Amino acid sequence: MGLPVRKSKVAAPPACPLTECLALLRGAWAANVIWYLSAEPRRFGELRHDIPRISARVLSARLRELESRGLVTRRVLDTSPPSAEYALTRLGRELLPAIQALTNVGQKLIAEWETRAPAVPIRAARAHQ
Repeated sequence: MGLPVRKSKVAAPPACPLTECLALLRGAWAANVIWYLSAEPRRFGELRHDIPRISARVLSARLRELESRGLVTRRVLDTSPPSAEYALTRLGRELLPAIQALTNVGQKLIAEWETRAPAVPIRAARAHQ
């Protein structure tokens, strides 16, 4: 016989802020794209160079998604051939401390895993070093 389920004493917000923030970063490479846009606006090719393992198709999809969510702006440059430059919005910049915190914890985890026996897998991708 199981224990009775207790009601939460914390009122649920209309939308969960944590879930919403994590949804912004859920796509493959989304956090990496935001990270590499943190210093200055970047063109598509520059982002491909910054994140060598990302395909053009995935990068394009991620930039469109981040733009539609209000995290990234796209500015068409007056060049021949035409190109575009991507930059973080104010809202996109607000995610940087969270991404930095995750990066810091990730570095500690990697260091911890490297001291353990090889039974614990170490991720090869270290995008923020």
